[in-house]
Amino acid sequence: MAVEEGESFPEQSDANASYLRAARAGHLEKALDYIKNGVDINICNQNGLNALHLASKEGHVEVVSELLQREANVDAATKKGNTALHIASLAGQAEVVKVLVTNGANVNAQSQNGFTPLYMAAQENHLEVVKFLLDNGASQSLATEDGFTPLAVALQQGHDQVVSLLLENDTKGKVRLPALHIAARKDDTKAAALLLQNDNNADVESKSGFTPLHIAAHYGNINVATLLLNRAAAVDFTARNDITPLHVASKRGNANMVKLLLDRGAKIDAKTR
Repeated sequence: MAVEEGESFPEQSDANASYLRAARAGHLEKALDYIKNGVDINICNQNGLNALHLASKEGHVEVVSELLQREANVDAATKKGNTALHIASLAGQAEVVKVLVTNGANVNAQSQNGFTPLYMAAQENHLEVVKFLLDNGASQSLATEDGFTPLAVALQQGHDQVVSLLLENDTKGKVRLPALHIAARKDDTKAAALLLQNDNNADVESKSGFTPLHIAAHYGNINVATLLLNRAAAVDFTARNDITPLHVASKRGNANMVKLLLDRGAKIDAKTR
């Protein structure tokens, strides 16, 4: 779970601490005065939080804009590896997010635990932020160190609108696949497991009759294939033209997937039409 960092101001000069407080409170002129008088624009507290981080969290768009105009480091990270964009995304500060991205913030920056701004916005159900990040190149495939993608955390938290938005974005311009097929394609075992908790049908079919196991076999995604088989997916499910997952894996030349399917009882002599 992405969490906020503390905001204490320890043994710093009074000017440094006052500058950070001014930025956090949205006192633009005060903050700029400190900079004019020699305070480092990127000075931070003991947790690595600087003025840009603090102003971003509180939604002070004007302060954020002025700091960036004066060349504050847009991608400076805290001790936990969070940038201003992480912090604004977690707090749902949509206008700040837009300013940061417009000024070159890395939309796919990962914190020490692997959190991205998109993950944080998805976790907290900030729909507008999720949409903006997706429209500006945020990747859905970057997972946290414990394997959670933005889709997985949105499913876990029950944020239905965010889930829908993530799925729609993932299939933009393509044939719309069911959610479990998308998880299978990405080898996203966390999302797949959560989807299967809500609907026990591991053999849900796409419009062309393929199951998630067919998709996993096509992409060679062993982890999600194993999960599907463990959840009673039919190893010999026949799609269009009697194509089984084993046919798909064999055509792709994926020896590990072929072995897994055979070990789970796939018919070696199954014929297509």
